[in-house]
Amino acid sequence: MIKLFVGLGNPGPEYEATRHNAGFWWVEALARDWKVPLLPERSYHGLVARASVQGRSAWLLQPQTFMNLSGKSVAALARFYKIAPQEILVVHDELDIVPGEAKLKFGGSHAGHNGLRDIHAQLGTGDYWRLRLGIGHPGVKSEVVGWVLKKPLREQREAIDDAIVRSLHAVPALLAGEMDKAMQQIHTSKPPRPKPPRRAPPGEGSTAPPAG
Repeated sequence: MIKLFVGLGNPGPEYEATRHNAGFWWVEALARDWKVPLLPERSYHGLVARASVQGRSAWLLQPQTFMNLSGKSVAALARFYKIAPQEILVVHDELDIVPGEAKLKFGGSHAGHNGLRDIHAQLGTGDYWRLRLGIGHPGVKSEVVGWVLKKPLREQREAIDDAIVRSLHAVPALLAGEMDKAMQQIHTSKPPRPKPPRRAPPGEGSTAPPAG
């Protein structure tokens, strides 16, 4: 069962609305659902909330160490409360998934994600759960850094927010350790299909193709 929900991101107003902070958005949404405040805890290098849900204690964590040192915060809290890696869910942005989709997985490599890389190092294992929130890919590897540190387009942000709302429905299953059920709930929640472009009436507008 999941005892620690971690959302990854970078602290500070300049990063608040950027794609790399999708994990922060998820944990903030769960804190609102549970009506618990995320408060600074120096011992854990992050914003922390504790809640009693379904008769169990659960923790929410937003590391305030910047992305590259996320593991310092996660490991500090997990060690103190004796939370095993397999009882941790890390929510993070995922380039290889389109906005509007989310995927739950256990273990595996960090795939170049700097937050996961440090969590791997600090926990000494990759055997923890991840919820991957799709942010899409810029299409060119050299543009990835700029992409994750920029704000998504409005329709992309709306799609990501929709995925967050849908994935939160799986939290009771995550708390109960019903991981197959949680996975099914998250993976079968498909994003709404995009609306087809409006056709201009004959004679209206330009015949030039729309800009990409």
